Amino acid sequence: MLIVAGTGSEQTSPTFDDLRERFEQNEVFYATFIHEFNDTFTGEQQITEGTIWVGKDRYKIESSNSIMVVDGEISRVYDGTKGRVIISEYVEEEDDFAPSRMLQGVDDSYMVREEAASDGRTRVHLSTDDPFAMFANVTIILSSSGIPLRIEAIDQVDNELITYFRNGRFIMHSDDLFRFEPPQGAELIDLRHDS
Repeated sequence: MLIVAGTGSEQTSPTFDDLRERFEQNEVFYATFIHEFNDTFTGEQQITEGTIWVGKDRYKIESSNSIMVVDGEISRVYDGTKGRVIISEYVEEEDDFAPSRMLQGVDDSYMVREEAASDGRTRVHLSTDDPFAMFANVTIILSSSGIPLRIEAIDQVDNELITYFRNGRFIMHSDDLFRFEPPQGAELIDLRHDS
């Protein structure tokens, strides 16, 4: 699942800029989602469904057996199948699932192009030739009111990531949205002390 930040200074994308501004104003994107990861080498497909909250520098994902909460500094991941919580330092560059990477923008190595569809939707295309960028191409489809509907991304080895959002809307930020209390009896594994 993806979400991105910042456009090159010479590029303009009014709809994408409006989306990024909502995050800057401390709004949180909330939706249910279906995320597909298609491995082009093995042909395997992984599908995850759940609920997502994306803020300016944090996100939370809940699916059937897991909860992931990232606050910009610390990542907390609960795996219900193993009954454990893994706590670690958060490194955005190592997070290939970072929603903030796609919805909030990209760095200036990306070219940004916006295209309006006849149904009122907007397609925002992000692309780069930077061999060190995590994603070579990203397309964000926004509703006529600027709500993310779908994100399609191709990584540097041509794997495809597609995230569909349903019932998406922006809500005001609250610290309670990103608070994480480990479930009763869960084993806590704190990797921050190993660094």
